[in-house]
Amino acid sequence: MTGSGTTSYRRLGVAERRAQLIATALRLFAHRVPEDVSLDDVAAAAKVSRPLVYRYFPGGKQQLYEAALRSAADELELCFAEPETGPLTGRLAAVLDRYLAFVDEHDAGFAALLQGGSVAETSRTGAIVDEVRRAAVAQILKHLSVAEPGVRLRTMVRTWITAVEAASLIWLDEGKQPPLGELRDWLVDHFVALLLTTGAGDPQVAAVARAALAREPADGPVGDLARRVLPLLEDAGHLL
Repeated sequence: MTGSGTTSYRRLGVAERRAQLIATALRLFAHRVPEDVSLDDVAAAAKVSRPLVYRYFPGGKQQLYEAALRSAADELELCFAEPETGPLTGRLAAVLDRYLAFVDEHDAGFAALLQGGSVAETSRTGAIVDEVRRAAVAQILKHLSVAEPGVRLRTMVRTWITAVEAASLIWLDEGKQPPLGELRDWLVDHFVALLLTTGAGDPQVAAVARAALAREPADGPVGDLARRVLPLLEDAGHLL
């Protein structure tokens, strides 16, 4: 073993080398759309040869992209895993902090993935994205402590997940403004608003909303939202 590259190659096992190539590709795909990343780019960034990349990914860039996407999806799914303790809004804020940090770190890749139209997009990549969405919905419903959610509640949660994705894309398009903390707080407010408006027309959601609000402190996000909304409602007293 005379060269440092050879030494590095021989020290890495199959699983380690594959993981290294996936991590390298994910870093490149994070800030560049798939079309702009070549196998040569991945090989250079990983300090290996192009044939070595093909040895681990004989399907070429598409196979490597899907493996990187799978890795990113696993990380995104973990964003929604949060202990079921404390006020709901605190849990949502923690989830959003992780999710939005991922968006910030993988900006171009996230945008290309969700906006579609990439030549790397296939039914398999679409299925991976849908899996993340389903996992996110399941986690949120778990935090709401509902074993058998009705269609209104499921639709509400799915709508919010879609809104989070859309807001993330708009945030990137707006030059990452407003600051992440403000975006997170607005999305938490959005969830509360959806919960209340949906609960106004659905008994199951109403029960969920009452249970969630009962655990919120007066000086927390929901109390703050109520104090900001009440003046608007007072000005619309003629509606009552």
